[in-house]
Amino acid sequence: MLTVKEYTPISSSDGVMHRDAGVADGLALKEWAVAIRALDAGDQILLLRKGGIVEETKDFRVRGASFFLYPTYEHQKKELVKPEWHRQLEATLRGREMPPKEVEITHAARVVEDIELQDEAALANLADLHIWTENYASQRLHWRPYKPLHVLAVRVYRLDEPRILPVRETYLGCTSWIRLEDQVSSRGVPVLGDQEFRERLEAVHRRVGWAGTP
Repeated sequence: MLTVKEYTPISSSDGVMHRDAGVADGLALKEWAVAIRALDAGDQILLLRKGGIVEETKDFRVRGASFFLYPTYEHQKKELVKPEWHRQLEATLRGREMPPKEVEITHAARVVEDIELQDEAALANLADLHIWTENYASQRLHWRPYKPLHVLAVRVYRLDEPRILPVRETYLGCTSWIRLEDQVSSRGVPVLGDQEFRERLEAVHRRVGWAGTP
């Protein structure tokens, strides 16, 4: 089964001007620090989500079209990402106390599409478009298999003014979404230009067998 919900459109600008991602009320999505590095490098535009253990509804849902990316470290493991990303994963942990007392917010993101998958073959076709191993991606798909895997296509912004924030009690736990208690500006530069992002998104569409909006 394949369901696609479209959110914010790709702009018609040159993709390099400074913009505001438009994050409301400090909304942030918790994501592995190594995945944020992959997004920053432009090596992927996808996030795979099935929901945290303590989600209110026990499944994942998009709570806002725009959000900050909050880096996490505890659950990322070398055996869960492709070998070429092992060094980057190690770099996210180097010199960092665990659990961390501070995190740096460096990026914001806007959801362009939320692709809901329950098909193993479609997920396998996306294997070279993200950093996770095929086995780990498959595990995410089959965990609570009656719920779809959310493949988020996101436009990522490198913030003009990154902020180092204290890790507060409200940020802890196995949940996907948090609200930052400190002010962070979402103004930044898109990691990928408009045309390159369109091409990446079209590649995703081809892999999952979706022709896009008529």
